[in-house]
Amino acid sequence: MDDTATGQTLPILKFFRHLRRRRILDECPIGPTAFRAAIANVPLLARLPEPEREKLRRLATLFLHEKIFESSGNLALTEAMKIRIAALACLPILHLDFDWYAGWRTVVVFPTEFVRPREAMDDVGVMHEWEEILGGEAWDRGPVILSWADVEASGQGDGYNVVIHEMAHKLDMLNGPCDGFPPLHRGMRPSAWAQDFTSAFEDFNARLDRAEYTPVDPYAGESPSEFFAVLSEYFFERPALVHDEFPAVYAQMCQFYRTDPLQRTPALG
Repeated sequence: MDDTATGQTLPILKFFRHLRRRRILDECPIGPTAFRAAIANVPLLARLPEPEREKLRRLATLFLHEKIFESSGNLALTEAMKIRIAALACLPILHLDFDWYAGWRTVVVFPTEFVRPREAMDDVGVMHEWEEILGGEAWDRGPVILSWADVEASGQGDGYNVVIHEMAHKLDMLNGPCDGFPPLHRGMRPSAWAQDFTSAFEDFNARLDRAEYTPVDPYAGESPSEFFAVLSEYFFERPALVHDEFPAVYAQMCQFYRTDPLQRTPALG
């Protein structure tokens, strides 16, 4: 991520952080055999070209060393499971930088879907309470929470990827509220991003209102933040679908993630 602080403090800290990470990669990387075994049942990752798979292994190594994994619900979280999560989590930043995952430390893994209490006040002042069943959740400056069953279902090339979804939320939160507008790279035009995503989001919801079939999960219509997160799943899992349904959004995501999955994995499109 681009440094924005003034003075020399941040560059110095970044230099020492770089040295520490290089030492981690030199002294205790995820072994190639362990990495291949952990992603063997994840076609999205197993089919990556060797140079990208090697880069992903290095990023996953940093993820394992800089994030804290916790299990809940009597889940026995193995090293192979953690590697699989780390690899899926690092795919969105494969062509970015690990600092895009700054500001949070913990990954909590449940065996299956988990329940979260919710409450909201309606327009007339009545408070409503309910429970929501989730496969994943990302908290602002807090943990990422995942269902292992949903992790196992991710990366199969069908468009569903709970890890990428929650990582997209984390990227979205880097510059404030989760609103579908992550910090853009230099050279990207915020007005173009807003126009392309807003137009696609409104068109998508209009189609839902007309009860039209859409190959994209209707959950994408919940909010701009969910639209960005869901389309991030499809961008990596089924890029041709995003390209065909929302070509302007696809072009924006290619710029943001600095990759074009259609050029890399056409078989998964």
